[in-house]
Amino acid sequence: MSVNDEGNDEQRRRLQAQVGLVLSGIPGITGGLGGAVAHPADWAERGEVAYQHRDRTLLVRDADVERVAAVVSGAPVAHDNNMRGLTRFELSADERRTVDEACAEVDRAHGEGIATPDHLLYVCHTGSSCPATEPEEVPGDAPPDPGMSAEPRDGEGILMVIPDSGWLSGADTEHTWLAGVAGEPENPISGYPPRILPYAGHGTFVAGVARAMAPSAEVWVDRTFAKFGAVFEADLVKQIVAALSRGAAIISLSFGTYSRNDLPLLGFEIVEERLRNQAGSILVAAAGNDSVRNPFWPAAYPWVVGVGALNAARDGKASWSNYGPWVDVFAPGEGLVNAFARGDYLCTEPPNEGCWRKFDGMARWSGTSFSTPLVAGLIAARMSKTGETGQQAAQALLATARTQTIRGLGPVILPGQAY
Repeated sequence: MSVNDEGNDEQRRRLQAQVGLVLSGIPGITGGLGGAVAHPADWAERGEVAYQHRDRTLLVRDADVERVAAVVSGAPVAHDNNMRGLTRFELSADERRTVDEACAEVDRAHGEGIATPDHLLYVCHTGSSCPATEPEEVPGDAPPDPGMSAEPRDGEGILMVIPDSGWLSGADTEHTWLAGVAGEPENPISGYPPRILPYAGHGTFVAGVARAMAPSAEVWVDRTFAKFGAVFEADLVKQIVAALSRGAAIISLSFGTYSRNDLPLLGFEIVEERLRNQAGSILVAAAGNDSVRNPFWPAAYPWVVGVGALNAARDGKASWSNYGPWVDVFAPGEGLVNAFARGDYLCTEPPNEGCWRKFDGMARWSGTSFSTPLVAGLIAARMSKTGETGQQAAQALLATARTQTIRGLGPVILPGQAY
């Protein structure tokens, strides 16, 4: 995603702040994500990042390892997150080519996509961010917006798993609509003076949006990323497959990535295979917030429900939402209000960089990060009412959305339209 042509200095600074946060962390508080690099290497000077990935590592199908090893110097990596069907292949010390160059060499020898980078999927994207804004202050007793479903049993008996930042312990007792929600705990506070870290509380906010649509759904929030909303593809795939093994009917994924040459993510072929073997489960994923048509993965897969964001008036696209024929549905995603952490927050992105905000357990936030769990919650609500599988409920919901298409944008679904 380039900002050179636009000549937008604020966007360039925002890009550098966001990517720098993932790669380098916050000095004196925490480091960046180990092994993460951005492509191209001179991204800061160019004002452009094509994708981020794990350094010196390729992803290869198990059956293709020997063919790849005949072209580039390296070997499979023994790691706890390895899984059947997908191999992490680490370039050896004497392999002089970069990951991108190694992939290009494999492309020439065996065809495009045999080897790919181990992409970094992240809440904070190139060019813009997901969420599209940093969290904004609202009173601690503010109600959720969109509000609660009028049907308290919506979502009953449906398990939704949310891979995200983790769960703010106690949020289930502070906010009635989150009663019964659980997950892997996250500590949102660090540093001196103590502050809410960037993207902390994201998973709890996402769970709150889903629960507002489906008040009785069983919701579990995984702690997927420990460093500023970023996770490597191979690690994420392992976690999603584990969630499916636990019986998740819906996976709500509020992040993703662009990819090398816009190719599909190799690791998610494993997820698709598991979904085919798991009767009716569905993956719902954010379309991204760069206001571009480029495919954003995994939302761009035809077997995934890709969700874009409507503006606050709900009569058009949010200015920052990605769009295009690969986006399946648009839902409210601008200025949503839901549960958040308590404490002080130091803004890290222009134009508010360096400003302090104080939160009392609620926030206003924008992004396809949040239109995604809204759609996931509507799917859960429909499943509990009709007895449909996740895939059947999603298709029925999309059929309704297509009757409400906004010309030049696409299908639209709103709260209260689960069935």
